[in-house]
Amino acid sequence: MKIKKNIALSDSGFIFNPSTGESFSVNPIGVEIIKMLKEGKEKDDIREVILDKYQTDEATFERDYYDFVTIINHYSLSETDGQEKNNNSSYRA
Repeated sequence: MKIKKNIALSDSGFIFNPSTGESFSVNPIGVEIIKMLKEGKEKDDIREVILDKYQTDEATFERDYYDFVTIINHYSLSETDGQEKNNNSSYRA
């Protein structure tokens, strides 16, 4: 999954989609995840960073990541607006 190039993201968590005029806000972890997605990082790389940096377990990460990318897809912030699918514990857009 990759975030559309025209999506603006501030360090404070403000997201702006110029295609729709919609704006959203995310927490600091959401900012980190969106930045990593914009850089082209894969879910496994993101999981490693989040698990190393924050006190969470893998099951919680999996659930929260899935929920987060579902929202990203719902609001058409990703280059592929399709839903990610669970395939051997890996999400793919």
